[in-house]
Amino acid sequence: MNIPNILTSMRVALIPVLVLVYLLPFKGHYWVACGIFALASITDWLDGYLARKWNQSTPFGAFLDPVADKLLVAVALVLLAQHHQHLLMTLPALVIICREILVSALREWMAEMGARGIVAVSNIGKWKTAAQMVALLILLSQPPGFTWLVIAGYVLLLISAVLTLWSMLQYLLAARRWLGQE
Repeated sequence: MNIPNILTSMRVALIPVLVLVYLLPFKGHYWVACGIFALASITDWLDGYLARKWNQSTPFGAFLDPVADKLLVAVALVLLAQHHQHLLMTLPALVIICREILVSALREWMAEMGARGIVAVSNIGKWKTAAQMVALLILLSQPPGFTWLVIAGYVLLLISAVLTLWSMLQYLLAARRWLGQE
């Protein structure tokens, strides 16, 4: 177990803490939940940076890092969809979660076919992630309602959902040659 793997494991461990803090009705719980999500998100960048810098990439880290990312985002989206109970939150959450499952399965399939590089992360995927993370930080920090900040969070999440569909389509088109193989 090295420091990058500890950071990734910490991200997973922060997920139930995020849920608990978000759901507990104490003053400032939205901001504390936002801070926990931000800390977990920073560990995503930091663990990858340190693993590369210190040459500490491991098979365990390569497995757990994307799982931890998807769990963190999916849990935040489900929390927000349940709490906000609005189509502007629920529909993008559904699109993003479904896409993550589909693309993860596609990457696994492509790895088995020996063509994992075909579905490597693209620039659109990076823009999607940036919009998504900012949207989630905004929405976690605010109670449901239609303040300008919540609306900005919804807009960023909708942009993220559109970029999500776009990147998914790119991945599927890139992999179409292999998808018919068994």
